[in-house]
Amino acid sequence: MIQEWLREDLERVEARMREIPLAFEPLKTAVDLLLTAGGKRIRPLLVLLTGRLYRPADEAMVSLAAAVEMLHTATLVHDDLIDGSLLRRGVPTLNAVWTPAATVLTGDYLFAYAASLAARTENVRVMAIFARTLMTICEGELHQQFGDRAAMLSREDYLRRIYAKTAAMFELATEAAAVLARAPEPEVEALRQYGVDLGTAFQIMDDVLDFAGDMQAMGKPIGNDLRQGLATLPVLFYLEEHPEDPLIHRILGGNSGDDGLIEEAARRIRNSEAIARSIAEAEAFVRRSRAHLEGLPNGPAWQALWSLGEHILRRDR
Repeated sequence: MIQEWLREDLERVEARMREIPLAFEPLKTAVDLLLTAGGKRIRPLLVLLTGRLYRPADEAMVSLAAAVEMLHTATLVHDDLIDGSLLRRGVPTLNAVWTPAATVLTGDYLFAYAASLAARTENVRVMAIFARTLMTICEGELHQQFGDRAAMLSREDYLRRIYAKTAAMFELATEAAAVLARAPEPEVEALRQYGVDLGTAFQIMDDVLDFAGDMQAMGKPIGNDLRQGLATLPVLFYLEEHPEDPLIHRILGGNSGDDGLIEEAARRIRNSEAIARSIAEAEAFVRRSRAHLEGLPNGPAWQALWSLGEHILRRDR
């Protein structure tokens, strides 16, 4: 198991994330809860595996892995507030118990701490990649807030949205780790593209699970994106089969009504070809990601990066 092989490195990353210098007790408690809630830790895993293609993890690589995961945690705090989400991984979100202002400031603090962790690498190029990623995430969220709803019903717009939402963070993990490991430039580029394609597959499967997953296992309501009026890939594929479905268009137009309508919409999407087609799309991106690994240093880390795609396709939460 990959996590077991890298258990000591991941423990170092976890410890580095918890070095956060907090004196204000309510903020310290909130951050502890966010970190304890955990998650898949796939982003720091990508940093560590990419680095191990070239050498064992040093202190700079551990700091980078911690920075990437802390950046991800910060984005979740803001995302939950923007979406009005009250649960994540079955645990009440910060905005469910704190005011919007306090929640925003906590997210801001985590962004700053993530940047301070990235700065510990003492690598200007890594810091530039980190800053670029944060700008991409923010721009993507603003595009989602103010973009043309009709334009969001295209596959191209969907891929642009999930790049900003998820794939850019995977790109950060693999590209910055390759730079920090002093990989040759062609290999830095190959690993960057690997991260983008793997992250795209990851988000597509996340969108599949939004309809086909178990609500208790996911720790959030089924059809959560649809509630926000967002057309993910399963919705787009469903609309190709049923372009005039009034229920889906009503929900996407911001008139979702009660939970019963969302559940009915989710049932229709589950019972269509949309789920199978979306999984096939994720499989295609996994194949693309693996193609970028060709010619990179072989060994346990390479094998683990190859196998991550299968793990993503088989995940159930």
